[in-house]
Amino acid sequence: MRTRTPYPSDVSDDEWAFVVPYLTLRTPDAPQRTYDLREVFNALRWLVRAGAAWRLLPHDFPRWEIVYQQTQRWIQAGSFEAIVCDLRTILRLAKGRDALPSAAILDSRTRQSTPESGGRAGYDGAKRRKGSKVHLAVDTLGQLLALVVTSANAQDRAQVADLAAAIEQATDASVTLAYADQGYTGQDPADAAAAHGIHLEVVKLPDAKHGFVLLPRRWVVERDFAWMARFRRLARDYERLATTLAGLHLVAFVCVMLHQALPLLQSP
Repeated sequence: MRTRTPYPSDVSDDEWAFVVPYLTLRTPDAPQRTYDLREVFNALRWLVRAGAAWRLLPHDFPRWEIVYQQTQRWIQAGSFEAIVCDLRTILRLAKGRDALPSAAILDSRTRQSTPESGGRAGYDGAKRRKGSKVHLAVDTLGQLLALVVTSANAQDRAQVADLAAAIEQATDASVTLAYADQGYTGQDPADAAAAHGIHLEVVKLPDAKHGFVLLPRRWVVERDFAWMARFRRLARDYERLATTLAGLHLVAFVCVMLHQALPLLQSP
């Protein structure tokens, strides 16, 4: 196997030991791989962290076509969702919480469009930006529960049904309360959440606001957006496919959650 100088984004031995069962995607009778799977995953982590184009992957990684094709296989197989789900359980138990959450926080952020994503871009009047919206649902520790990608002109309240359904599936309907901002105000989003057994509570700004105000519960999902801002590939919507944009957000969450869980994964 070709050796190279390690990158800061490379997966550690303990992290790789945890994720490799989710990423193998091989039957026992499959032929031997012609490329190293760990190097493919390292290349994907580097791309999401550094923000480069697929074709600009360093030459000491496998070819970009191999990395892209394997990434699509992982996204279609739900590999990253499975890793996030199990890491969420590990991190919650380590914090003394129940394995399944009872509350969630909803919010969205708009990513500026690029020529690659322009076909599905919409205009977000509130942010005055054309692009795509990433709608998140996280637990009270900030661990990802669900993720939905839409055009930027999609209303936040209109995505509550999809988010609530994804939360219900990810948590076995353990979530009964969801916090959201004033963009989710109205009877329709409340009914959409209630259809999945979730009470939607809108956290409003105080009437007398002076400067920055830390809103209860809401700050957790804003911190997640700050974590995502460290991954330069997610700074704009560079993807032709909405599924790829969602998948790369999942990769970023995998990186963050693996880092948080590393002390628990390290060999004694």
